Amino acid sequence: MMGIPSLGGVHNHIAMIAGEASGDLIASLLVKGLLQLSGQKLHFSGIGGPCMKAAGFNAKISMEELSVRGYVEVLRHLPRLFALRQRLAKQWLESRPACFIGVDAPDFNLGLEQKLRTGGIKTFHLVCPSIWAWRAERIKKIRAAVSHMLCIFPFEQELLAKENVPASYVGHPLADMIPEQTDQQAARESLGLEINRPVIALLPGSRQDEINYIAPRFIQAAKLIRHELPEAQFVVPAAGAARYAQLKNLLLQEHCPVQLKQGQSHSCLAAADAVLVASGTATLEAALFKKPMVIAYVMPAVSWHLMKNKGYLPWVGLPNILCKDFVVPELLQDRATPQALAEAVLKQLLDDGKRAALKERFSLLHTALKRDFALTAARTVLEKL
Repeated sequence: MMGIPSLGGVHNHIAMIAGEASGDLIASLLVKGLLQLSGQKLHFSGIGGPCMKAAGFNAKISMEELSVRGYVEVLRHLPRLFALRQRLAKQWLESRPACFIGVDAPDFNLGLEQKLRTGGIKTFHLVCPSIWAWRAERIKKIRAAVSHMLCIFPFEQELLAKENVPASYVGHPLADMIPEQTDQQAARESLGLEINRPVIALLPGSRQDEINYIAPRFIQAAKLIRHELPEAQFVVPAAGAARYAQLKNLLLQEHCPVQLKQGQSHSCLAAADAVLVASGTATLEAALFKKPMVIAYVMPAVSWHLMKNKGYLPWVGLPNILCKDFVVPELLQDRATPQALAEAVLKQLLDDGKRAALKERFSLLHTALKRDFALTAARTVLEKL
């Protein structure tokens, strides 16, 4: 068992902030790992969600306060977010926690981390901001704000080392959570799908704006696929009640024969023969389930114009970035037409050689990402303190 760090002030208190559901889950695993290694002697507070609370985190503020996205869309929230960040910086600079851990939410957390680090508080950031996909200019801010980066992808540590940012690769939590082998037939039975007909999972995103911009194209693509492959079945997992209602309304308007499920995204992926997926974490989940996929993304025109030239790497989808190759198609913005999406999915679905090669490559990727994330990340934090 490791000793508790003593940096002066409240030496067994760790301040944390997580934004959105994925950050809440990842942060909860880190909290559990830190409690296990410290013998339950640490306590945590800040901004978090239900998973963090269940792990023993004191969420003074709900993570819903941070759930905004995009360049243009965030503008109306800026005064409130700036005021909140200023208040938290003042509070923690006075109370002196052992460290601060920002989990994802880089637009909010990096600014706070810079204030705390300047004030002598060690700062960790879990989940490297996606400078390799968008906003490469963030690297200067990361260098100033982050004492140590906790990376969930192996290539990030090398990338950050070139930029003189201390970092450790701690593995990806999803690689621990998703089994290396899954039962496709059982998944289909659990979802009420026919076992012997092809299944295509549609994952258009978890945010309201993503559903507005991406889901209509996915549904139109499904209609085109169904025309070419009448026996195809389609399933869509909705991320929560609000997205379920939004998607249900859209499907009724489009008269599209798609099975809509509340949650159950992992069952949908396990059941699928191919996946049409919005760029983001769900692409990695599809890869860990060893599924052929087509990656797409559509956003407001102004946001796309601002972001399209800010990439650090030539790929956007996580499977392609991790494999350092276009192993699956990426169709972004104007290229993500229903016709193009349908053609790409049918090609992925019907090419047996490609499917076998992808399965082998994604199996190797799964092994590389599986590192017992919770304990590895917790051990890294305690060692660096």
